Amino acid sequence: MLESDGVDDVTLLVNSSPGKMMDINFSYSNGFPSMGNAVLCAKASMLLQNVLPAILLRFLREHRSEWADSGIDAYSAAAVKAGPCSLPVPQGGSFGGQVILPLAHTIEHEEFMEVVKLENVGHYQDMIMPSDIFLLQLCTGVDENAVSTCAELIFAPIDGSFSEDSPIIPSGFRIIPLDSGMDASSPNRTLDLASTLEVGAAGNRATGDKSSRGSTKSVMTIAFQFVYEMQLQENVAIMARQYVRSIIASVQRVALALSPSFFGSHAGLGSPPGTPEAQTLARWICQSYRCYMGDELLKHEGSESILKLLWHHTDAVLCCSLKALPVFTFANQAGLDMLETTLVSLQDISLEKIFDENGRKTLFAEFPQVMQQGFMCLQGGICLSSMGRPVSYERAVAWKVVNDEENAHCICFTFINWSFV
Repeated sequence: MLESDGVDDVTLLVNSSPGKMMDINFSYSNGFPSMGNAVLCAKASMLLQNVLPAILLRFLREHRSEWADSGIDAYSAAAVKAGPCSLPVPQGGSFGGQVILPLAHTIEHEEFMEVVKLENVGHYQDMIMPSDIFLLQLCTGVDENAVSTCAELIFAPIDGSFSEDSPIIPSGFRIIPLDSGMDASSPNRTLDLASTLEVGAAGNRATGDKSSRGSTKSVMTIAFQFVYEMQLQENVAIMARQYVRSIIASVQRVALALSPSFFGSHAGLGSPPGTPEAQTLARWICQSYRCYMGDELLKHEGSESILKLLWHHTDAVLCCSLKALPVFTFANQAGLDMLETTLVSLQDISLEKIFDENGRKTLFAEFPQVMQQGFMCLQGGICLSSMGRPVSYERAVAWKVVNDEENAHCICFTFINWSFV
């Protein structure tokens, strides 16, 4: 075990002779050593509340870009191959895509194995050009209606050049429930933003008083292993601590987004200010647009909820706070695509960052109109994604979103007919 850096949230363990411990010959199919001199494991645990382990684990499985760093993935894949490799530079947000290829599963589908293909993972300094990375992945306990002692998502980089007896170096997540309360109110939930955030409303309707069920608590253990050359131990230890801490922060934000609100049904507790249910926010957005613009933002057809219609709306819809430096607090799928960001990273982007100098001047000159008359219209122009890529739009509309008490809650923007330049 390595000494702590003063913060005891991440534990580091080192195995300097992995081959001897496992009595395995670490060899590449071409005869060269396939691993570095040692393996470092960074481990941490965290308490989760009001989010089902199966729901959270499925989200982490299906939305790897929300928490993983492609630079670390590239390093891990390169480190288990022949030859030394240098340490990665964190490159969050550079995922090219994820494809899940099923391999096998148990009869009841409570456990399954798959290969995850990470496409065009680049920006790693030892790579001449972007390439694909393959992970062997094992999932258990992802059915929220089944009683399970734990839920696991375990993965390891693999390569076609591995020999048959080559070991794999796994990392991943394990969630152990601390209570037996199960929420079977929604057996067919999917994991896009609309459906997951509707859980709060759907669950309330189906189960009535949540106080009779109690809250869901569980402990998540996060463990990541890194192969490295012995002379790089100190640098790898620093990298591992930082990476696991960033994953903890990402998981906390994702868990908060996935958890239904428990405040409204408990005596003496009201909903925290500024954090309405997603369905309520969607209703406020559409009602305010209708009030100020005299038109409907969404074409409501069939029985689909307002939130789901807003989430799948083709124009980018983004909400920002009413602070002195507004930051984004909500975006539909088109908005996330336009900003080239994720739900986890959205709140790190300020409104002024997406406009160039001329755009900022226009925005700040016209912005008082929103608070005075409730809306403003912007001519077509250019804005920037979080990656700095220019985005053209035909026109944009901003309006004040008010709550049921007619108090200003946020400012909403829609960018119409946007496209990357």
